[in-house]
Amino acid sequence: MTTFAMEPVTQYELRLAERMSRLGTETAFEVLNKARALERQGKQIIHLEIGEPDFDTPGNIVEAGVQALKKGWTHYGPSAGLPELRQAIAEEVSRSRGIKVTSDEVVVVPGGKPIIFFSILALADIEDEVIYPNPGFPIYESMIRYVGAKAVPIRLREEKDFGFDVNELASLITDRTRLIIINSPQNPTGGVLTQQDIRDIADVIGDRNIMVLSDEIYSRLIFDGGQHHSIMSLPGFQDRTILLDGFSKTYAMTGWRMGYGVMRADLAPHITRLMTNSNSCTASFTQVAGIEAVRGDQTSVDRMRNEFQRRRDAFVAGLNKIKGFSCRMPKGAFYVFPNITGTGWKSKKLADALLEDAGIAGLSGTSFGEYGEGYLRFSVANSLENLNKALERIDDWTKKNL
Repeated sequence: MTTFAMEPVTQYELRLAERMSRLGTETAFEVLNKARALERQGKQIIHLEIGEPDFDTPGNIVEAGVQALKKGWTHYGPSAGLPELRQAIAEEVSRSRGIKVTSDEVVVVPGGKPIIFFSILALADIEDEVIYPNPGFPIYESMIRYVGAKAVPIRLREEKDFGFDVNELASLITDRTRLIIINSPQNPTGGVLTQQDIRDIADVIGDRNIMVLSDEIYSRLIFDGGQHHSIMSLPGFQDRTILLDGFSKTYAMTGWRMGYGVMRADLAPHITRLMTNSNSCTASFTQVAGIEAVRGDQTSVDRMRNEFQRRRDAFVAGLNKIKGFSCRMPKGAFYVFPNITGTGWKSKKLADALLEDAGIAGLSGTSFGEYGEGYLRFSVANSLENLNKALERIDDWTKKNL
């Protein structure tokens, strides 16, 4: 019998580029995975961690997508997006922001995040500075650090209804500032910038050649009859603003992956080149559905917003009755951001305990930056029945543990 000598197995060390050490993550997906693992073990979890509407995509949009598939919209399209959709978006933004926008100022991308990534890649060199809200959407800081720029946080303050101090903003702007990121309605706090807030920010920037990335992905989800205000609408700021918006939150289309940026016409080709180099294009059939979303019946948007407001009212009222919790009334999006300093617990420890002991999946405020310590974020994108169950479980847990 012939025997063969085993070849020695060589263990090769994985050598990652240094920049990978600067890349962050989005904790909501990590907590979602942990919650689902607990569910597989038989535990009942109420999901308040993930930031997506719990509604189905409206039927007229789904039907438009189905018909697009049947008609052969399954091939490559232009990197900047289908001309018909870009025109529809230009018309909608012109109407809603009160400015003149043309289709060559619109770039359609798969989701909102590419506009964040591409804008920072295109505008911020190594050691340039980018000012961003903290607590804020974690991808801002992650991408700033990834490209080698300096991430400069501006603190959102509860006493200012989760706005920031414009004098503090003024003190953070330097000759190295290339980009300022603002987000309204805001994730995670639900804060909304007023028209005066926007004017104050514009006054602080003045005539300096600094771009603003205005993340307006929740622009259609403002409560209590409030109005959305965009810095892009102010004189002198259309050329200095990149407006980020999309379909995920407004039309419950998170899985369709479609967002867009509106920007000056000479920047759009550079953002389009980044699309060509990364994604080639956004799926054509989803864009055809997007045309229907923008131009079709909008009653589903109003219905969803009204339901989120109803849930917000009930959940905030319930949180404010729980020992150690105090919660301001958010003015937009579908999140609540209660202050939990009264519990005596750190945010991450409390979020973990509520998941493991009470079956409530929420997020630590620190998932959104260092200034999120002392807070939790819950999404009200769940049924009122489940939100009430969550309040009961949190209340029971605090009575046993505080």
